[in-house]
Amino acid sequence: MKAGPSSSTLLSIEGVKAFYGPVAALKGVALHIDEGEIVTLIGANGAGKSTLMMTIFGKPQAREGHILFDGEDITHRKTHEIARAGLAQVPEGRRVFPRMTVFENLQMGALNGNGSFARDLERVVDHFPWLGTRATQRAGTLSGGEQQMLAIGRALMSRPRLLLLDEPSLGLAPLIVKQIFDVLKRLNRDEGLTVFLVEQNAYHALKLADRAYVMVNGEISHAGAGAELLARDDIRAAYLGGA
Repeated sequence: MKAGPSSSTLLSIEGVKAFYGPVAALKGVALHIDEGEIVTLIGANGAGKSTLMMTIFGKPQAREGHILFDGEDITHRKTHEIARAGLAQVPEGRRVFPRMTVFENLQMGALNGNGSFARDLERVVDHFPWLGTRATQRAGTLSGGEQQMLAIGRALMSRPRLLLLDEPSLGLAPLIVKQIFDVLKRLNRDEGLTVFLVEQNAYHALKLADRAYVMVNGEISHAGAGAELLARDDIRAAYLGGA
């Protein structure tokens, strides 16, 4: 297993500190994601996971440290510039446009893309077939699981090199969670999509991930292969209820 960033590293976070007012939310976080990997970040609620995800996209901006994407420093770039560089985010809470139709939401996702809209739409519908049959339905009338799938589909429309997902399983039924994780696995296996997954559902996340990090109070406490961390008694006791 790699000890640190390599020539294939797509995202590198180096000593990042971020604050909400005087409160340090991230305390010198360092991690990396290599091209073609699925990497997960787990931790308790309030550990700083979502803050790290938002900091990668510039809100809040890191006060110290650097965020590099494909070797380019994006630490102080604006959010839309970061998206255009090849990153796409599925935020916590999905945040679809409720008054827009399914199709219109997917169109919004394509604004940062540079490929064929028709081809990208076909690709997304291949992963989530129901999006095609309900294209004219307003997003606000969808179930929570359907909205999450739409949010992922919208992000995929930009054809990102790195897909970031913040708590995609939150509040969803186990069957829907399995479907979503199966799609992520297929995207990575068949298309080589690099995925960074922030999750409280440690079991599913660690099973899916090539590598994983654990965050405690704004700092990385453990790092290793997903299967390796899943097998550790201390990680199981802390995040899997000792299961």
